[in-house]
Amino acid sequence: MTLPSLTALEARIRDDLARIAHPRAPWLTPRTAPDGSQALDVLVVGAGQSGVAAAFGLKRSRVDNVLVIDKAAYGQEGPWVTYARMKTLRSPKDFTGPDLDIPSLTYQSWHEARYGADHWQALDLITREDWNDYLLFMRRVTEVPVENETELLSLDQAGELVAARLSGPDGERTVFARKVVLATGQDSTGRWWMPDFVAALPAALRAHTADPIDFGSLKGKVVAVLGAGASALDNAAEALEAGAASVHLFCRRLEPQVIQPYRWITFRGFMKHLVDLDDAWRWRFMSRVMGLREGFPQATYDRCAGHPNFVLHTGGAWTAARAEEGRAVVTTAHGDFAADFLICGTGIAMDYAAKPELAAFAGNIATWGDRYAPPEDEANDRLAAFPYLSPEYQFMEKEPGRTPWIANVHLFSIASTMSFGPSGSSINAMTTAVPRLVDGVTKGLFAADVEANWQAFLAYDVAQAEVRQTVPGLGIAAE
Repeated sequence: MTLPSLTALEARIRDDLARIAHPRAPWLTPRTAPDGSQALDVLVVGAGQSGVAAAFGLKRSRVDNVLVIDKAAYGQEGPWVTYARMKTLRSPKDFTGPDLDIPSLTYQSWHEARYGADHWQALDLITREDWNDYLLFMRRVTEVPVENETELLSLDQAGELVAARLSGPDGERTVFARKVVLATGQDSTGRWWMPDFVAALPAALRAHTADPIDFGSLKGKVVAVLGAGASALDNAAEALEAGAASVHLFCRRLEPQVIQPYRWITFRGFMKHLVDLDDAWRWRFMSRVMGLREGFPQATYDRCAGHPNFVLHTGGAWTAARAEEGRAVVTTAHGDFAADFLICGTGIAMDYAAKPELAAFAGNIATWGDRYAPPEDEANDRLAAFPYLSPEYQFMEKEPGRTPWIANVHLFSIASTMSFGPSGSSINAMTTAVPRLVDGVTKGLFAADVEANWQAFLAYDVAQAEVRQTVPGLGIAAE
């Protein structure tokens, strides 16, 4: 049930949006698809925070013929109520993002309408469940059109359009779009990764932090977690809280990473203009940021350390694993360790071929390794595999001319990070990143319509005044 205060907030939001709607004039020339239907101006894939914010930004630029799809059921988009296992967001509560700098659309406005201003003042961090509810509210009040339980199967060229094959509740169909925005989250250009020797174990003995995990089944069990990032600690805490006999977290570093580099780079100049620097500076900054990786906050560590059966092993990289008598045995620098269940907080591996929707051009995606050779002391094969994107978030070709149509596909996800810094996966970057993405999409749409716009301009004959009486040769007569 919508609370009266939320109803009032909705009215305020709609009034605010109406007041800043200039210019209101429609400006896009409809395109006819090969099947005779009207092509979408933009298909946005992913209805999490990035996809919804991108679609909202497009609507504000009068790109109205937009469809957003998400393979998840309603309310399950993104990580917040699925594989995110922290209690709260790690961002400070006053970071803005999907609101795109509209005060009435901020999380604070929603929170105060739902819980009251005093509750907001007392709040430390936003719960992930509240954040999920806020995103659903924003999606509804901004009237972003979303089709849930609809998966993108493939993208291909269709003349000047992109053909997107979809699978939804009514079966498969193909839609055509002038532009596609991939806001497909953490694994947008790859796959959740764990060491091959762990992946080779029976599924009952191991999982990735992104997998569904029955933590209740770990009660009384010995659990080993690989990785010392925030998500690894979140999963360790879940196992401890579910009653695991002990949880052992293995960190390959001699000291866990506790610095959060993303806090330093959260200033307007960096977030807005990193992309404007040359490749050497972009690589230098982002290889340092991503080499450090994200540190965990105190509360995340304390959630584990408060349990006497939590053990942190530093310098504890895993080098092998085997199944033995129904348990998993991992080999570490300190010897073998046996556990009932393994959890890997080991992130993403770039693997374009692993994504069916990229199959038609996976082999021709330009990477940072294709475009830039860093100094030897800055070399990093993992980062070199990231896509090298245009200033408009477009995929670029490894071999120019093979798949030129991929300029119509814009990537707005964590894989954009090497090119843009915090962008398609960061709440705090949205107020700078979404406008750049929207400008990039509308730039391409406008350029493609330039001839039609010229002809429409030549044909424009709407008079704004009426001259009622003239005297030939003497100008306008006074009445």
